[in-house]
Amino acid sequence: MMRRKPVSPAAAMLAALCLFLSACTAASVLPDPPPPIPSEKYAAIVVDVNSGQALYSAHADALRYPASLTKMMTVFMLFETLDQGRLTKASMIPVSEYARAQVPTKIGFDRGGTIDVDSAIRALVIRSANDVAVAVAEHLGGTEENFAALMTQRARQMGMSSTTFRNASGLPNPGQQTTARDMALLSIALRKRFPHHYHYFGNREFTYAGRTIRGHNDLLESVAGVNGLKTGYIRASGFNLATSVDRGGRQMVAVVMGGETARSRNAHMQELIEQYMPMVGTSAPNAPQPRRPMLAAFN
Repeated sequence: MMRRKPVSPAAAMLAALCLFLSACTAASVLPDPPPPIPSEKYAAIVVDVNSGQALYSAHADALRYPASLTKMMTVFMLFETLDQGRLTKASMIPVSEYARAQVPTKIGFDRGGTIDVDSAIRALVIRSANDVAVAVAEHLGGTEENFAALMTQRARQMGMSSTTFRNASGLPNPGQQTTARDMALLSIALRKRFPHHYHYFGNREFTYAGRTIRGHNDLLESVAGVNGLKTGYIRASGFNLATSVDRGGRQMVAVVMGGETARSRNAHMQELIEQYMPMVGTSAPNAPQPRRPMLAAFN
């Protein structure tokens, strides 16, 4: 019977190190991302909300037109105003002739009309109403131009260094630009700063003036864990989408810009969600969060 030679401590340590490195290598292999949308307007980013890490990015810092993703910033400003006590959800916002004249999508108001703040938020988030966006801008900023400057200033304070707003709606303006990364920053800010208001982004429809008004965000009903945020489209931007997902303690934000159709954009977003959600870290309800600026630039 042959005796085994005793394994030296050095050999055992080397074997253990090799096993550890092999495990690390296997764990660090990233899956192949889904094919990008074949458009020069395309940009995308997927972010782990808990860590701030970008799990996927494609042209994430290239300038793009936000279209109606702009209204996320309009709503952000309105939420801040509510929390400062300058308005309540029952406060009435007048709708000027200039606001009434905006092109669709819109609610449509009679001359001299008003809308309460609660309904205005729903109209912005769910219907993406351009007339309401202008009414909010004029009410908070005096003029839409002044409000857009305030939006830009606030965005820069939050770390959205590549974003410039020229209007509150996202209607075409060559000076209105952003990036997928900045829209992800804004999406996370809305989640973290306003958990008490965030429920608005999960609504699929609302009732106003006796009408049931449905929204455009089909992923709210078709993809598990999706709880918001916003769609957008103008011809110059293509079809945009910012999406927030919660599954089993995992929290993700993803932005897709430049889709050729709403359906193909939605399909690509769903692919990104399913591909990268398993890589998102979990967070226990009372677990200490990483010490980092809430809106620091992602890795």
